[in-house]
Amino acid sequence: MAKIIVITSGKGGVGKTTTSASFATGLAMRGHKTAVIDFDVGLRNLDLIMGCEGLFVLAASQTRDKDALTQEGVERVLNDLAAMDFEYIVCDSPAGIETGALMAMHFADEALVVTNPEVSSVRDSDRILGMLASKTKRAIEGLEPVKEHLLITRYNPARVNQGQMLSLEDIQDILRIKLIGVIPESESVLQASNQGVPAVHMQGSDVSEAYKDVIDRFLGADKPMRFTEAPKQSLLKRLFGGK
Repeated sequence: MAKIIVITSGKGGVGKTTTSASFATGLAMRGHKTAVIDFDVGLRNLDLIMGCEGLFVLAASQTRDKDALTQEGVERVLNDLAAMDFEYIVCDSPAGIETGALMAMHFADEALVVTNPEVSSVRDSDRILGMLASKTKRAIEGLEPVKEHLLITRYNPARVNQGQMLSLEDIQDILRIKLIGVIPESESVLQASNQGVPAVHMQGSDVSEAYKDVIDRFLGADKPMRFTEAPKQSLLKRLFGGK
């Protein structure tokens, strides 16, 4: 039976599509038949950053508006994919809390709630958690709640130490859901996007390794969090003010 996973956050620009691409690709790389659906009707971009070997992509329309989505239509597409023996269906949610986001999360079994370490992003993610708890099919029908995972993106421990970003502890204290991964702030994400490949394919990069850790944890592995501490400066750099 297919498991439906929504990648959501509320706020735009936090890395949902980057995460959807890398998460779905990572599952496919582990041998799981995976489909990823872009719910951003009218402003699609998931197809621009996907390498599709082993993976199936259902792109959104650029010529329709968000009202083109209906609950019945989305359910029919998901059921059709499930009938094709997909193990995982990843739903890339658009920004905001309107129709597209509601449609993306409505049938979800699990959710990756993506947030940046900043107050506005965390606040919007908290609002999304409320929607997952009240607006989804599972909530409406009184079924087992959507399983929620917290994914923190664009994390920079040095900036956290300088008080420019919220810490992991701050974010977890506010949202109170289990942390599945920390994606470091890195130019590799932009490079991957410009090359048209998921960031998980940027071999040797911290971002690629971080997304691989997320996949492993999602599939049940117990792995320590990486990229959460600032690298220590050498004695010479500390003495001479190096950064």
